[in-house]
Amino acid sequence: MTLDPVHVEGIARLAGRLEGRVENAEHRDLAETVWAEFLDPLYRDDEVVLEPLDEQYRRAAPLPEIALEERPFDTQHGLDSGTINPTTFKNGLVLDVAQAAMAAVPSDLDLHRSRTVVVGAHTNDSTIDLGDDEWRRNDDGYTHERLFEVPRVDRYAQTVVHALALYLAESHHALERAEDVADLLILDGPIYPTGLLNWADRHPELANLLETDERPLDVVENYVRLVERFVDRDVPIVGFVKNSEANGLTRALRERTAAPWANDNALFEHVLSRREGGEIRTDTITYTNWFRSRVGTDRVLSAAGDALGIERSLDPEAYEVTFFALYDPRTELVYRVEAPYAVTSDPDRREHLTKQIVADVATERGPPVAVAKADELARIGAAGKEQLRDRIGREFDSDPQRSYDDHRWGTGRDSVDTSGRE
Repeated sequence: MTLDPVHVEGIARLAGRLEGRVENAEHRDLAETVWAEFLDPLYRDDEVVLEPLDEQYRRAAPLPEIALEERPFDTQHGLDSGTINPTTFKNGLVLDVAQAAMAAVPSDLDLHRSRTVVVGAHTNDSTIDLGDDEWRRNDDGYTHERLFEVPRVDRYAQTVVHALALYLAESHHALERAEDVADLLILDGPIYPTGLLNWADRHPELANLLETDERPLDVVENYVRLVERFVDRDVPIVGFVKNSEANGLTRALRERTAAPWANDNALFEHVLSRREGGEIRTDTITYTNWFRSRVGTDRVLSAAGDALGIERSLDPEAYEVTFFALYDPRTELVYRVEAPYAVTSDPDRREHLTKQIVADVATERGPPVAVAKADELARIGAAGKEQLRDRIGREFDSDPQRSYDDHRWGTGRDSVDTSGRE
């Protein structure tokens, strides 16, 4: 049953009572103050936790001219991982299936056929040994696949299955195909598995897993080795974060000043949007300088963190997260572009990466084409998800456990916490 017009009007009037209590103009003024006074550098307990690499700046690239600029990198590769989302079966198993794929620009059909597939499985039945498999080959060697038993937990089984399957598939595929990348690799998402690193703040049970269980630590270590591999090959690796909910910066700011924004992207939208006559100008793409970050989950793999005890072969500063924020006024979206400090410490390379990503976003009105292609290759559509769930269920003679939402809307199984991946 839809809302009657009288209900719509009543709800709008209720919301209208907030007028004057939430002022966008005031938030913009606060953002300007933060930009001018707190980020060069930002301190927490007398420690620098955020600082610009070289000078702090905001720049505007004219549209559509920037889209026509020559790109610094002749070839680009994108990498993404998609899942069916965790499914609980009536026999107590919780499963998720992840597949990772790499895309090339210009296209490489053999590379596009290659996949890494991980079936993550969880059970609380201590009498069952799921038999964690070794890696196997399928599809004439184009697919690398593995059954992966995730740690047993009393709660958050779906979160654990989803995150470990997704990140294991992504990191393994990146390591397997690293030699295919000649000029630039762009991950669809952050450069480190923030969905796992966030566990420390979520619940003691998940924090304990991250600290003591080899399986999530092995997945995090894959990303450390990935950074080392690309630094050793002198090929840049970046992460293009489309839906960042990172709030480490705003939380750190609240210890120093007013910071009313829900997350860091909301702050940067105020910092980067340009207005004229009260309207957002859409004739330029705007972006910041690169920052080095030790806030939020970025701290774990910084020189101030312990990397969860994972051995690092490079100087600890080499792994630190650096990023810049990019705002496209045509879609009113903020993107976060990340890279390890070992990649961005060189000013010329930093400038080339910025130019490449800004020009790509200007052209695509969204993620760079390498990222968009990888997303398309790795995505498992709704029909494919249902087919996989049903086929898996037949393998061990058990149906997916249905909820009332499944019965009513047909959408319940796809409503899942994605563990902060982006």
